[in-house]
Amino acid sequence: MIDKDNISLHISQQFNEELEGVRSQLLAMGGLVEKQVNDAVTALIEADSGLAAQVREIDSQTNQMERSIDEECMRILARRQPAASDLRLIISISKSVIDLERIGDEATKIAKRAILLCEEGESPRGYVEIRHIGEQVRKMVQETLDAFARFDADLALSVARYDKVVDREYKSALRELATYMMEDPRSISRVLNVIWALRSLERIGDHARNIAELVIYLVRGTDVRHTGLGRKKPAQEGEVGEAPARE
Repeated sequence: MIDKDNISLHISQQFNEELEGVRSQLLAMGGLVEKQVNDAVTALIEADSGLAAQVREIDSQTNQMERSIDEECMRILARRQPAASDLRLIISISKSVIDLERIGDEATKIAKRAILLCEEGESPRGYVEIRHIGEQVRKMVQETLDAFARFDADLALSVARYDKVVDREYKSALRELATYMMEDPRSISRVLNVIWALRSLERIGDHARNIAELVIYLVRGTDVRHTGLGRKKPAQEGEVGEAPARE
């Protein structure tokens, strides 16, 4: 097991600082992409093309952060040749930044759809679903980062399992919107923009799940990818783990 107490027990203080530094960079990048997701959803719902443009501009910054963190991980691997939990930490960070960068990419896609809807006119349907699923995946990203910061495998497991809830919500929204487009073909172009935004949100949930699975690997040394993740304890009210009720 790994936790915050034994992450800094190396003889070399510099090595301690390098590990903590690269972990801090990961969390900073995570905070930025979480903001991208939140702002992209807000831009689409509120038809705010200016905010959407800001989301797109941030994408280059997240790309640079990914490269910087990856280079630092490679440098630590080459110089320190870490083993055991230190190696798991570096591997988990190196893989997590890939998913974070892709979350940023999906947020940018949502921002592009927001701009198109500003130009074409609002979609007659789909904003309730965007708001609902957008809040779900934003919380997944947030709690995944919290789990990484605290080395909390239980929270990470809850997030990973919650991805199935998001998948169900996404498929239900697709069915409803497809039915609406058949009833009103004039709306197809605008509703399709919402559908593509929903697809990006579903993918963000997938990437948050990937990072959560890496946290479990980091803390417990267990690879839970491609597994059923077992049965879970009932989630407490307000926790990620059961679908929030729609208003």
